[in-house]
Amino acid sequence: MSTLSKISVIITGGGTSSRFGENKLLYELNGKPLIINTIEKFINIADEIVIPTSDEVKDVIKKYYPDIVFAPSGKCRQKSVLNALNKLKYKDYVLIHDGARPFISVDIIKKVIEEVKVKKAVIVGVRAIDTVKICDEKGQIINTPNRSTLFYAQTPQAFDFKIIYDAHKMYENELETFTDDAGLIEKQKKSVYIVEGDYGNKKITTKYDVNC
Repeated sequence: MSTLSKISVIITGGGTSSRFGENKLLYELNGKPLIINTIEKFINIADEIVIPTSDEVKDVIKKYYPDIVFAPSGKCRQKSVLNALNKLKYKDYVLIHDGARPFISVDIIKKVIEEVKVKKAVIVGVRAIDTVKICDEKGQIINTPNRSTLFYAQTPQAFDFKIIYDAHKMYENELETFTDDAGLIEKQKKSVYIVEGDYGNKKITTKYDVNC
């Protein structure tokens, strides 16, 4: 049996696409459904891929990749991720990526894999280019943080399997309060590191994002 670490990938696909106006994962991009563009970036790198998603999206993906494993969508993103974590065959390292981020580069994915094997918890991020204001509940500005320390979080986010699985189980009853996977690790006061990505790795939210 090989002792090489296995790379598992979870591609999230359970959102409602309410701001897009139709199921964005099935929107045609480069002549194929958007979600297929995303899968293509990982298919030759991952030892396994698990996708938590709806039956509608599952049926389309199976036409292209009949061997991909699926998990049920949860009521929130992190519950979907937990469902997928429970389906993984390999327990080494797991990359978690938004299904609606089809523009991720293979070079960045490979860099994330190299870094997670050393640091155990890493996320792709890009430096903030806008000034950020912190306001109170009345909208009054109370602070302007130093932009040089700010990053916009992206995916993939990658972890030692046990670290991210244990975190999901620890906070299983409050998963809806988290907006990304790294937040669970941060709440445990454990270290998460940035792998610098690129600004082209945008998440498709509205049709403007695919037309601009």
